[in-house]
Amino acid sequence: MDTRFDELLEFPCFQTFKVMGVADESLPDQIVSCLQEHAPGDYNPTVKPSSKGNYHSVSISVKVTSKEHMELIYTELAKIELVRYVL
Repeated sequence: MDTRFDELLEFPCFQTFKVMGVADESLPDQIVSCLQEHAPGDYNPTVKPSSKGNYHSVSISVKVTSKEHMELIYTELAKIELVRYVL
């Protein structure tokens, strides 16, 4: 992953990740579990269903320590089976 996060942000900082995935009640738990591995903390995700209810948007604020840390979180969240997009 070749990003310019280091040019745009000062680390450490809080970054809100928006994860779009299949509407499943376990999606927020899977996202928090993944984050606990790579950025342990106390998380309170916000879940919004899509208009048809097929997908959920989960927003969660994470303290990231570097460009590499941020890229790792994007990559690991995208590996979750229910996840379709990570923004």
